[in-house]
Amino acid sequence: MRFRFLFYAAAAVIAIAGILHIIVGTEPEHIEHSTLVIFFLVSGIAQIFWALPTVKRWTRAWHYTGIAGTIVLIILWSLTRLPNPITGGEAEPIDEIGITVQILQASYIALIATAIIREKHMMKIDHSTAADAA
Repeated sequence: MRFRFLFYAAAAVIAIAGILHIIVGTEPEHIEHSTLVIFFLVSGIAQIFWALPTVKRWTRAWHYTGIAGTIVLIILWSLTRLPNPITGGEAEPIDEIGITVQILQASYIALIATAIIREKHMMKIDHSTAADAA
């Protein structure tokens, strides 16, 4: 299939986002906050793992779960950039690595959604072509 590269690209960007989450989680400023370290490590490991179902093109349920989980991470990042009780009343700074992770995560969503849509479209074409040939 010509659109297989979309799955590979989606897997690459989500794995890179995961690696960056692990890097952020092990930064000295986060080490003193064990809940942050655990959050970043779990998020990073989950994103790195998510490259597998993406490359292997597991069922759409896996892809939809990946999209949903990534949206949750984007929302959490956005919420922590505003003063609120989660951040102790202060907004967290917006830095380069945070923006990079958000771009990668948004890219994952766009790539996997495009791949799903193209895959559905190709299945319709294949079914109609088979029906026409019969």
